[in-house]
Amino acid sequence: MSDNEMRAAAETAVRQCMALDGEESCVVVTDDERLPIGDALYEAARSVTEDATLLRYPPGTQHGEEPPAPVAAAMAEADVFLAPTTKSLSHTRARGDACDAGARGATLPGITEEVFLTGLDADYQSIASHSLSVLEQVNDATEVRVTTNRGTDIVFEPGDRDWLSDTGIVHDAGGFSNLPAGEVFVSPESANGTYVVDGTMMPHGLLDDGEELRFEVEDGYVTDISDDGVREQVEAGAEDVGRDAYNLAELGIGTNVGVTDLVGSVLLDEKAAGTVHVAIGDDAGIGGDTDAPLHLDGIIRDPTVYADGEEVELPR
Repeated sequence: MSDNEMRAAAETAVRQCMALDGEESCVVVTDDERLPIGDALYEAARSVTEDATLLRYPPGTQHGEEPPAPVAAAMAEADVFLAPTTKSLSHTRARGDACDAGARGATLPGITEEVFLTGLDADYQSIASHSLSVLEQVNDATEVRVTTNRGTDIVFEPGDRDWLSDTGIVHDAGGFSNLPAGEVFVSPESANGTYVVDGTMMPHGLLDDGEELRFEVEDGYVTDISDDGVREQVEAGAEDVGRDAYNLAELGIGTNVGVTDLVGSVLLDEKAAGTVHVAIGDDAGIGGDTDAPLHLDGIIRDPTVYADGEEVELPR
């Protein structure tokens, strides 16, 4: 991939998504494995403002692990932050504290150069429009049911928690998004049923045709996991936080019509229009009250979604 392609993707992030101003400060947080993307974002930011900084640290060991204290402090002191890192900073106190301090930012967890180019070669105003359409259909529902022909049948109860929209347009102080973006999501107060992941989920990446990971959920907690690799990650989290590691953390609906094929990146695949993703673990950063050292998303293909019994029209 060419330098021009990397530059164009980085400028989409800096100029269209973040609307960085010449009078603002910007910090790019990256690690040893994502440095080319960090460099591209830094150069794009530096072309807008003289107050641009690049911070680099060794990759973390788990999604949701806190970054070093100096990194957290720099994020909180900046007007804008961008974080292309191997392990996600989305569900960390550092990210939350930065937004609470008025910084607006985006995390790019697990980003690869291929995903960077594919996911940011998009019209984010169009993505915002699709997200609004889905949000309007689910926003006031007391129950949201998801089914598939592979065995998913699960009911989510949002309760008093708000549905959120991740459009990639982050122009207001304290705003936050993943990049690439495009989803509508909620941290439900409770959920019951079965969901079957047939798309992408760590530690496997993109599942093979016919491969399925089955999860049983009762009263908002995952009670059974069919896959050894996923189960081991959750059990490791439970050593620190007990039952909270099994929290049913998120229901998300993908709205990025520019993503037409799953590629094995959770960051990109969970945004694919017409998919659903369900996550286990931490939800403190998305409207819940569970603080856990993991957030494991599983993508579900070809779902049917009902809001209080009415089928939701999903973007395709």
